[in-house]
Amino acid sequence: MSGPGGISDLDKNRALAEWLEWQLRKARNRVRELEVQEERERRRREQAHAALRWKIRPQRSSSAALVHRGDCALYPVEGGFLTREETMIAEETMIALAEPDIEACQICKPETGLVDG
Repeated sequence: MSGPGGISDLDKNRALAEWLEWQLRKARNRVRELEVQEERERRRREQAHAALRWKIRPQRSSSAALVHRGDCALYPVEGGFLTREETMIAEETMIALAEPDIEACQICKPETGLVDG
């Protein structure tokens, strides 16, 4: 049945449904964009935090133990990090680096972060 303007209630409701579906698609796309953005930011924060930590690869039969920065890709292990905020650990790490059987990674140069600041 048409109203005074010539558009039926059915047509009005179909148009409304299409508009609401368009709005829902826009909102879902925006949610996906924000989720991707949030995940990127989380990874960036984790990487920045890892750069402020250190890890020690245990000694192997053919090589010395190595101290790495937390974000060094040559020793990608989770957990067991030493942090700069733990002053005693940073000092102990510097002492460990002075030992003949413990070396600093030549790629990530962890001693730079220990003595700076």
